[in-house]
Amino acid sequence: MKTTLDELLAFVAVVDTGSITAAAEQLGLTISATSRTLSRLEEKLQTTLLTRTTRRLELTEEGAAFLQHARTILASVDEAEEQMAARRLRPVGRLRVDAATPFMLHVIVPHLAGFRERFPEVELELNSNEGIIDLIEKRTDVAFRIGTLKDSTLHARPIGTSRVRVLASPDYLKRRGTPVKAIQLEQHDLLGFNQPDSLNDWPLRDASGNTVHIAPTVASSSGETLRQMALAGLGIVCLSDFMTRQDRQSGRLIPLFPRQTLDVRQPINAVYYRNTTLASRITCFVDYLVEALGKRPFEE
Repeated sequence: MKTTLDELLAFVAVVDTGSITAAAEQLGLTISATSRTLSRLEEKLQTTLLTRTTRRLELTEEGAAFLQHARTILASVDEAEEQMAARRLRPVGRLRVDAATPFMLHVIVPHLAGFRERFPEVELELNSNEGIIDLIEKRTDVAFRIGTLKDSTLHARPIGTSRVRVLASPDYLKRRGTPVKAIQLEQHDLLGFNQPDSLNDWPLRDASGNTVHIAPTVASSSGETLRQMALAGLGIVCLSDFMTRQDRQSGRLIPLFPRQTLDVRQPINAVYYRNTTLASRITCFVDYLVEALGKRPFEE
């Protein structure tokens, strides 16, 4: 497109005000700048839009036809800008959210009904990935990440911290006995992660004072899978409080080593790529979740 919006604005202003002088004043430009802009437009179109006399300007037939198109284009731009302003004030559009399965199931899903009721024009698309994803590649607007962040290109908003505990089902403990020392874990079936291996550091000290690192008997990439295996009595597991609160409260999972367990907490952040302006559909979702979870969302 050769024609610019500034040229269209100048042309319409000259027509509406009846003179280049008045148009220049309306646009905040000098008379010479306005005149040059109008001349440049005519050169690009290779036609005369206005005939100039000593007293007034008159539209040519081509100018009258072009004026209708110019008004339509400028009105469309105004409408687009107004819609963008409205979107900032009233969240609308598709919002792609990514989180690990346990966080999606135990934290996000329980609050979706309330969010949808408050923001019905936001179209949610929920995806679960157990590992770190590239937000741009996966076309993700906001992701919830558990653990220390390493990507400096991301903007992070803290959601809270969640303590990790060693747990087992009453059925498993009845069959295999309850360990009271960390060294006794070697005699048990241990449920752990296949990646990253750092998740197999449990909040306990061994006889040398080092953090206990377990070798899983059964490994999985999903914390929810490990939770379900622990509930089924398949072994001892170490999981975050945000996904086991109801299990602990109901007695389906029993915390082990209550006095020996270190106070290890995983940071939880909402992350998105840094932008000069953040879409309101992202901020409203994160704001709503923070509000719904409360000040200390993952505490006992």
